[in-house]
Amino acid sequence: MKYSIGEFSQKTGLGIHTLRYYEHEGLILPERTAANRRRYSERDVAWAAFLLRLKETGMPIREIRRYATLRAEGDSTLLVRMEMLTAHHANLAAELDRLHAHMEALDAKIAFYRTAIVERDKA
Repeated sequence: MKYSIGEFSQKTGLGIHTLRYYEHEGLILPERTAANRRRYSERDVAWAAFLLRLKETGMPIREIRRYATLRAEGDSTLLVRMEMLTAHHANLAAELDRLHAHMEALDAKIAFYRTAIVERDKA
């Protein structure tokens, strides 16, 4: 199935201006009709979802651009792309550890306040 830019926008949740920006940046490269209209495929839908995942997990846009360029180069870049994702995964794991430590500190402070409030109300 092929989608127009409007249909693709609805399917992916990406605005039309964002899609044009992504195309300008080389992140998404839709096919073009004889009339030069963009046509997006299901593969483009999956790719857009992955781009959003990279963005939402904090991968810098320059790295996303590099990843997209490598992807466009084909299978000869599989190892480099895997290494990029492995490094990004490690960064996410470290960030999760930091966030977990922050949650534990907040939990301890909330528990302190609960105890203090109960003790205060007993008095």
